[in-house]
Amino acid sequence: MTEVRPTAGASASLWERDEEVAAVARAVDRLCADRSSAGGLLLFRGEAGLGKTALLAETRRIAEARGCTVWSARGGETLRSVPFNVVRQLLQPALVTMLPEEAREYLGDWYDIAGPALGIADPGDRQADPQGVCDGLVAAVRRLSRREWPLVLLIDDAHWADQETLHWLSGLAERLDEMSVLVVVARRPGEVSGASARHLDTVAAAADGPVTTLSALTPDATAGLTRATLGGHAEAAFCREVWAVTAGNPYETVELLAKVRDSELQPVEARAGELRELNRSARGGGLVARLEELGIDATRFAWAAAILGTGISIDLVAKLATLKPDEARRCAELLRTARILTAPDPATGRTGEGDLEFVHPLIATDVYNSIPDALRTAMHGIAARIVTDEGHGAAAAARHLLEVHPDDDEELVGQLREAAREHLAVGAPDAARRCLERALEEPPRPEAHAHVLYELGCATLLTVPARTIGHLRTALGMPGLDGDDRVDAVVRLSQALVHNDQLEEAVRMVESEAARLEPGPARMRLEAVRIMWEGIHAGEVASPGRSERLAELTRTCTGRDNSERALLILRGFDALMHGENAEEVVELCDRALVNGRLAPGLGWTGSEWGIELLLMLANAYAFTDRIDRAESLFNEAVRTYEIAGWTGGHLALAHAYVGVAHRRRGRLEDAEQSLREALPLAERVGRGLPLYWTVTCNLVDTLLARGHVDEAWDVAERYGFAPPYPSTIVLPDPRVVRGRLLLAVGRTKDCVNELEAAAKAAAARGHHNPVLVPWAADLARALATEDPARASRLAVDVRRHAERFGTDTAIGEALRCAAALETGQRAVRLAAQAVAYLESSPCQYEHAAARIEYGIAARSATDLERGRDLAVSCGADGLAERARAALKAGAGPG
Repeated sequence: MTEVRPTAGASASLWERDEEVAAVARAVDRLCADRSSAGGLLLFRGEAGLGKTALLAETRRIAEARGCTVWSARGGETLRSVPFNVVRQLLQPALVTMLPEEAREYLGDWYDIAGPALGIADPGDRQADPQGVCDGLVAAVRRLSRREWPLVLLIDDAHWADQETLHWLSGLAERLDEMSVLVVVARRPGEVSGASARHLDTVAAAADGPVTTLSALTPDATAGLTRATLGGHAEAAFCREVWAVTAGNPYETVELLAKVRDSELQPVEARAGELRELNRSARGGGLVARLEELGIDATRFAWAAAILGTGISIDLVAKLATLKPDEARRCAELLRTARILTAPDPATGRTGEGDLEFVHPLIATDVYNSIPDALRTAMHGIAARIVTDEGHGAAAAARHLLEVHPDDDEELVGQLREAAREHLAVGAPDAARRCLERALEEPPRPEAHAHVLYELGCATLLTVPARTIGHLRTALGMPGLDGDDRVDAVVRLSQALVHNDQLEEAVRMVESEAARLEPGPARMRLEAVRIMWEGIHAGEVASPGRSERLAELTRTCTGRDNSERALLILRGFDALMHGENAEEVVELCDRALVNGRLAPGLGWTGSEWGIELLLMLANAYAFTDRIDRAESLFNEAVRTYEIAGWTGGHLALAHAYVGVAHRRRGRLEDAEQSLREALPLAERVGRGLPLYWTVTCNLVDTLLARGHVDEAWDVAERYGFAPPYPSTIVLPDPRVVRGRLLLAVGRTKDCVNELEAAAKAAAARGHHNPVLVPWAADLARALATEDPARASRLAVDVRRHAERFGTDTAIGEALRCAAALETGQRAVRLAAQAVAYLESSPCQYEHAAARIEYGIAARSATDLERGRDLAVSCGADGLAERARAALKAGAGPG
């Protein structure tokens, strides 16, 4: 029989791991080849005890031998509720060695975003955006990798990592090609569900090659390991029984052989029957029995260590186990001798956490589960007090408080609410949710109950709006939530309903609540919110008299407070959608500003009013040809969200509307770039949401303007740009853009049907702005051959609405439409008029199109050349090619 042996110098747990060790060595070699080497990721998966930790230790040995910097961290079964626990273990040691000024300079703008999550910066009074914090942590690794190259990150027991760490790890895995870092992850199969499982699936998908699943030792390898440990005289039957007892589990095999050696059991066939009993003493009841043999003090010490889970210092354990310092040191030594606890390996870089750690996570789990239930609960309560007394804050104590049985404890409710605020400040809303849900079980005092529900609703608004709806509804149905808090809860509930595609219910709820209030600022705020939700609803029927009521409400508004300013913005946007005079729209919007800027409390990150209101304001400027003002607002939004670390839906919308401004201006390449930048952010938030529609609709529209029809169709197909449409307004109208796309690919009949549907929806809402909902102009072009009479009537309507609206762009586009339906000198005259208007417009793409169309109609080489140059500067490749073709065909001199 051939015995299988591990590689030279490897630990006993690495038997039969040659392929895995070779894969590690290759990955380290690739990393060390060049500073510009792309990052890599290895994932080892295996049941408990199959040698994952040993593989990571071997990875450290190989990497450090090549001169790599190696940082490591480990998940803990009892620590999964501690946000950022594992990523802090991993990165914090490197950052705390820096002076605060050095760390701030090194992380740059990300310091205030990622620093609080890493525990190196004060979060201040804020609610951090979880996605922004995740991106900040990824950026921290990118910057640290330049300083510490070649850098290797080891994460053990990832199945027990906290959800916030797994969110970061999945984001890092997807961006490893941007940095020179090797990440090696070990986890058990299963063990996780929900968001954590999805994050780990993302990590697995990013791994270099297939995920390696570790297998148990073969009988030959077990025999080799037995003889290597006990001596070559170990008999074959004894070795075979070692394999049968441990099922080839490397950890259990090593532990069993250590016990065989310690008990001086002879490795002969006659003594093989004793192996099963010896093995049982290592786990479960056998481990409990071993603890009892060490004495009650040692047992209490081990229990206290298991309760703490991490940062196991002898002094802290002594306090929790109520032991004197000398007794605690004696117990620690007993437990080290019994291979239950051990000193942390200095090579792991985690020596600063405490004096001790469990020899293996399996032992930690068994010790924790051996604590009687009532005592375990009580010890968690004591641990919470000790952690608080040590000055670690409510959030650090929260994981212990979560385990305490409900007991009508008002102080505990207060601690959990404070912990939730700390969690929200560092970007951990799920951890905040757990604290507040546990506070409700206590339960809170009647006068505080509604406030806890309100705080819970606020905590889940960004992550689980459906839960927010239930929490806030319950809070509003209870006594205690009054005044501004109640109004704010109503507004947030309406936001959650809108995000959950329940817009009509949001309108009814706000309207009902407003009716309960006396006239004043609070009622006006709710009136404004109701009107805002009505204004963005894309349903078939408008609220009767809504525009008239809004006009009446704003007739005397001077913009003296934010409720009045909100109403002025809403009135301006409503007038825009209905195609009223653009100068009046602008005048209303200007009255909502303070010295030309957003008023305090109406900023992009303000909580009193949603982003929708400010987007209405900026779009009102964008579509009334005040594009400078719109661009200023959109760019301010991007800067504000990036500085605040908001990289979720808000930043995606801001980038999307920067793209809209570029599109309006005629900078089509810049528009495409901004929209493509927004697309992955929008996908991350979720397909099918209004945000997603805004990005895809504008990207398709921009690609069509560039003349990239095939690419526009591909985007539409890939990202689901097709009916059914969202319940909220998207600008420009998605039906019109879809119709334009269908016309471009030659599906004229489908185009007509789509534009007819757009006409019906616009008529029901009273939306007659020919710039925002240009269905009539596109339908006229589609019907030009089939039904010229109707096409002509449509062109007349377009011009009438354009002249009512009054912008150069609207009138110029109406004249372009009319010219396209004519021939001869009438076509030339109309095209010339279109050029005259659009030359004064800030919309350079439309100017280029009009100039080329006039050049073709008038056979003017000069205008074709000017139009071609304009088209090239806009990035309108299709227009530029059309001008070149006309010039080649021989237009006159002009």
